[in-house]
Amino acid sequence: MQSKQVSVFSLAVLVAALGYFVDIYDLLLFSIIRVPSLQDLGLNQDQIASDGLFIINIQMAGLLIGGILWGILGDKKGRLKVLYASIILYSLGNIANGFVQTVNQYAAVRFLTGVGLAGELGAGITLVSELLPKEKRGIGTSLVAGVGLTGAVVAFFFKQTFSSWRTCYFIGGGLGFLLLLLRVGVLESGMFQNIQHSNVSKGNFFMLFNNGKRLRKYLCSILIGLPTWFVIGILVSFSKEFGEKMGVVGAVDPGKAVMFAYAAISIGDIAVGFVSQALRSRKKALYIFYGITAVGIVWFFNLSGQSVNSLYAACALLGFGTGFWAIFVTMAAEQFGTNIRATAATTVPNMVRGALILISIMFTSLQASAGYVKSGLITGIVAMVIGLGAAILTEETFHKDLNYVEE
Repeated sequence: MQSKQVSVFSLAVLVAALGYFVDIYDLLLFSIIRVPSLQDLGLNQDQIASDGLFIINIQMAGLLIGGILWGILGDKKGRLKVLYASIILYSLGNIANGFVQTVNQYAAVRFLTGVGLAGELGAGITLVSELLPKEKRGIGTSLVAGVGLTGAVVAFFFKQTFSSWRTCYFIGGGLGFLLLLLRVGVLESGMFQNIQHSNVSKGNFFMLFNNGKRLRKYLCSILIGLPTWFVIGILVSFSKEFGEKMGVVGAVDPGKAVMFAYAAISIGDIAVGFVSQALRSRKKALYIFYGITAVGIVWFFNLSGQSVNSLYAACALLGFGTGFWAIFVTMAAEQFGTNIRATAATTVPNMVRGALILISIMFTSLQASAGYVKSGLITGIVAMVIGLGAAILTEETFHKDLNYVEE
């Protein structure tokens, strides 16, 4: 039996998009309010930079662990159940964030919130990919990502609107619980229902490693996404520090940098779906957006003496380029059979997010010898080269039928 196919404007796509909207709001909120929140906790400028990176890394560790947890459960229990449970966890986490008083408390709660946030994107993309016909799933998943990523823009405006950073976290928690009400009526994937009661192994994380071909596909799926979190986790999140080191004229607001980047990512994520559709290829669209990202990196590291608005513009170009995130996650879902698809699609983006820990270690370890700015450039070149190599080795999945299982 085939999975029931739906329109790109169906309730499932809309709810997945709104779910990702809340996910991104919560995920990027710390980067946006990092400076005022840590100032309020009594940290000085140096501590805000070092402890801010520590908290981001702890959050990413939560995403990494949560990605594995929710991915396995998504294949064993269903895509919708994972969406419900993850929303509840990250909503409670954000409410708790509004009450933290120390850096360690902040980090602990961001870890738990990260675990919750890890389930939203992979389960949503898996569900939409399985419900939509193959000719439309690239556009559907791009709409999910494009609409969802505007959550970062809304988070910035809420930061500007409300005097207390704690209020922004309370709003994030409230939005999550409102989202639960919209989940009512959304269909479970027919492909999952077809195998739900079968004897085929479901949600077996180790299946991604016990076969050479699958392992290669899985590793390439992860490495393709490295440039995205280098751009967001290093360049955009720490744009204030880069701006000061490069002599950018004017005070850099990292929250505004995140806002510009994610507004552009949202546009890029929608555009990449249509580019992929026009070219009838995921990989060709990916290469185009890699090129845009590379141009943005070059511009960013040549901002010495330029205005703060030029830095924001560079962040916007970087954001548009990394709009390949939608295609990257879609490709991950398309690489694997129904019985481990949610496991792959949920762990892959969170492995990339978790890889920010390794990226930041490389970035910080180079600073003693290369300096702050040059170490960032070297790290970016490495991330781009690895990503491009992985893309070359990845199979084209535009026309792939997803109604099969892995043995």
